[in-house]
Amino acid sequence: MADRRKMKRGKGEGGIRNVIVLDNVNIAYSDANGVPALMDINLKIQKGEFVFIVGDSGSGKSTLIKLLLRELTADSGRVIVNGYDLGKMHHRQVPKFRRGLGVVFQDFRLLKDRNVFENVAFAERIVMKREKDIRKDVPNMLSMVGLAGKYKAKPKQLSGGEQQRVAVARALINSPTILLADEPTGNLDYRNTNDIMKLLEQINQSGTTVVVVTHNRDIVNEMHKRVITLKQGVIVSDEKEGEYIDE
Repeated sequence: MADRRKMKRGKGEGGIRNVIVLDNVNIAYSDANGVPALMDINLKIQKGEFVFIVGDSGSGKSTLIKLLLRELTADSGRVIVNGYDLGKMHHRQVPKFRRGLGVVFQDFRLLKDRNVFENVAFAERIVMKREKDIRKDVPNMLSMVGLAGKYKAKPKQLSGGEQQRVAVARALINSPTILLADEPTGNLDYRNTNDIMKLLEQINQSGTTVVVVTHNRDIVNEMHKRVITLKQGVIVSDEKEGEYIDE
């Protein structure tokens, strides 16, 4: 009950809810003799925002995503996601916490021996959804991502863009409040990259908070969203309608 009460807090100035808050966060690489991965990170992301996180390799982007997923815990400071203080969270609470998040990775991570329908349904079965609901929800979600006619196809029968659409559908099927996308277009060509980014923008317009980690300068500069730039573990810029520029 304590965690549920916390989720009702987290409102900032003017009653705006911050769904992600990092407060003086520090964390060192575990295998690098204490070398900082992130240093003195202060960050707030509001409900319904679309945010790019950019930076060179080694800037701390992957570490930040792992903190938000509670795959890592900060050495100091607080990480609060959807009202949960992740540093105080018991490991038994992690699966329930993650139900409020959707995650899309660069390498799709689809179940190769299952068809499109079963890949998306898998996420609902984990949370014990009724089969009746699954049979209704999955076709609706596949229709939304433009794959209604591909429900019987196996991943190997799909293009890279189609596989990533399946991954997006799976991430969204449980109606998360936050979608984290870690290099979601890294393995896609220009056309599929644009298609996926339009889909993420559509998802955001429906009210889902979207956080995208990317190296792709073109899509960042074309979309004019909030851009947070990391360099050697430090936030060096945070622009409301920013660009991906070298710092």
